[in-house]
Amino acid sequence: MGLVVSSCRGESATDQDANTTDGSVKIDGASWTPCAAEYERCSFDGARKVLYGTPEKHTVKTFSGGTGCDNGVFDDPAPGATKHCWVEAPAQTGGQRKASFVADAPPPSTPLAMQCSPAAAPVDIPGSSPEADSIEADTPGSNGTRMFALHKPFEIALTTRSKSAGTLAWQIQDAWNTVKASGRVAVTPGAHVSTIRCTSQAAGYFAVAARLESGNAVPVALPSKGTRPAGIATFGVLPDLSGVLPGVTYRNADLHRFGGQGAAYLRPGQSCCSGDGYRPLYTDLGLTWVNDNRNWYMTEPKAPNTFDAAADNLQPFFKPGDLLRLIQLDGIPGWANKTGKDTHSYAPSSLADYSAYMKRVGEESNRVRSTVFPTQSSNYYQVSWEPDYEGGLPWRDSDANLVAMYKATYESIHATDPHAAVMGLTLSSLGKNAEWLKRLAPLGIAKYLDGVSAHGYYDVGTSPSHPPERMAGNSDPQKAAQSLPAMMRALRHTMARMLKPGAKLFITESGISYDIGTKYGSATPSANVLYAQGALVSRLHLILLGEGADMSYVFYATDPPEVGYGIFFDLVNAEGGFGQTQISPKPAAMGVAAMTRAIDGTVTLGPVKDTPSGVYAYAFQRLNGGKVVTALWTHDNAAWPGASGFSATRGVRYSLAVDTPGSSGSVSVLDMMGNPSTLPYANGRVALTLTEAPVYVISQNADVMKQNVNVPEGYVAR
Repeated sequence: MGLVVSSCRGESATDQDANTTDGSVKIDGASWTPCAAEYERCSFDGARKVLYGTPEKHTVKTFSGGTGCDNGVFDDPAPGATKHCWVEAPAQTGGQRKASFVADAPPPSTPLAMQCSPAAAPVDIPGSSPEADSIEADTPGSNGTRMFALHKPFEIALTTRSKSAGTLAWQIQDAWNTVKASGRVAVTPGAHVSTIRCTSQAAGYFAVAARLESGNAVPVALPSKGTRPAGIATFGVLPDLSGVLPGVTYRNADLHRFGGQGAAYLRPGQSCCSGDGYRPLYTDLGLTWVNDNRNWYMTEPKAPNTFDAAADNLQPFFKPGDLLRLIQLDGIPGWANKTGKDTHSYAPSSLADYSAYMKRVGEESNRVRSTVFPTQSSNYYQVSWEPDYEGGLPWRDSDANLVAMYKATYESIHATDPHAAVMGLTLSSLGKNAEWLKRLAPLGIAKYLDGVSAHGYYDVGTSPSHPPERMAGNSDPQKAAQSLPAMMRALRHTMARMLKPGAKLFITESGISYDIGTKYGSATPSANVLYAQGALVSRLHLILLGEGADMSYVFYATDPPEVGYGIFFDLVNAEGGFGQTQISPKPAAMGVAAMTRAIDGTVTLGPVKDTPSGVYAYAFQRLNGGKVVTALWTHDNAAWPGASGFSATRGVRYSLAVDTPGSSGSVSVLDMMGNPSTLPYANGRVALTLTEAPVYVISQNADVMKQNVNVPEGYVAR
């Protein structure tokens, strides 16, 4: 995150950065020092002459203490041109200050501190004798997530098994590789645990690195553990935004905007797959929506009429009512289709049997909603799952049979559930959803959809090297249409043309993996890749929601066999797995925790108008007329990835309108991990330096923002 005076709208991000320099220039025979870009504030001491416009076309006025740099102050000496302000450069003396920007750019990492006490006296580990030097690091005392509360003490346990005396050097780094704390612990022979007590003023992801140094022996670093690479042990500190974003009241529970896939059984005595795999993980992260299986092939695998709608079929983890159900209907049992095997590829042999089952599902779900989820306005049913021809569950039957199955689903569910919302088609490639809807339109598919469910994959490999903005602005229109924002706009346009007004759009799976070809290993991933993945996970969901999705699912909770998709490491299985019991966070997890706290409980206002090429900005408003939260970042294919990887420091200047022209004040800005800072604004605009990691600007004037966004087509704020 950075806080630097920006430049005018309409320039590319690179031009913005280049057009403001520190060197004086000669204009009309006098020396002038650059002071501000258009729409920003030029600040200085005393009375100074200010030149506004271009070196060729400009006007000069005198001001005391500073001035806004815009046509409202100077009129327009150079219509249509990019304009700046310069102050007349006086003769410099040793103590005289040059004109300066409103604010200076801080380092990307938050300056908020982490305090750690010296290690307590080591405690022997009974019955443990080292066969080889080894070290371990962990953060005991959490609820199993290895995430802790902000401003609250937590412990880091450093275990050494050494045959000789030595020293254990440790340090804690954040997602930007900034060292937040460090120290050294004397090591004696044997097996011991030394405990460090820390308190963090900063939220986010942290990695403990430790190295055992003993005589002339080769230093020993932390070993890899499961999918976590060697050299680190990770933990997180959860953000607390209550001071800048008060909580909201949800009129309907289904206004929550985040869900997830993947469970972790973290409570004592639990294992996969019994117990509650969603608490405390989902509640700590801020994820609300969870898949609930009413798939025919799961509930009636052997014969019809075995699913009892009157029975208590609800999983215990749903019964508190704070996790919401997305009801899965995909899949036909073997006895009910022509293949004789469970299938997602063919319609049921008997639509009458299928319809009878769906009526029972609707009956049960209507009862469950009214008793367990009384504030939920609808039940949401997802009919099919990734029927893409190229996918793992391809539809191989006819288009007519697919539409007939949707018709039977829609009519049967609605017959017994008056609050049903039937959704599909849920293709994995986001762009394919619009294509299939249009292809099936002549067969009447729109009559059998209350909304659209889709998966948000946008590229061949959604990974750090293939970010969601990669194709944006491509000179080839076909390639430009493959950027995630363009795909979302095409899908929203198709929905607006085909479906009922206000139809909801649920993105029920989207994730960022490691790059194609990567494998889990002791050196994989690097800290740089983890940072990049974290930034992209947040950007992915911010684009989806900012372009008009009502809700978005994070994929996947913990590292699965598909390399890297987890936002947590699996500390047991070196190749990833499911239903883990030991996990630790990646930067992506802590970015999600910040994003949900900032964006859940909002409605989408839309993408900000007239951003320069490479700048992305999406505005949201808290429910019930609350504050505005604008998520911003930059992306440049030429620099991401660059020769040295994924840059965490490359920034571009941009100013965001947060209030009426002529007004001044301050706004809160959150970094990607949810750490707040305060920034002044002048003439209604706040100056930012944007990096590839999103920041969130919190402002008050919703009317100004609503005039400065493009509302996603067909999106209805509820």
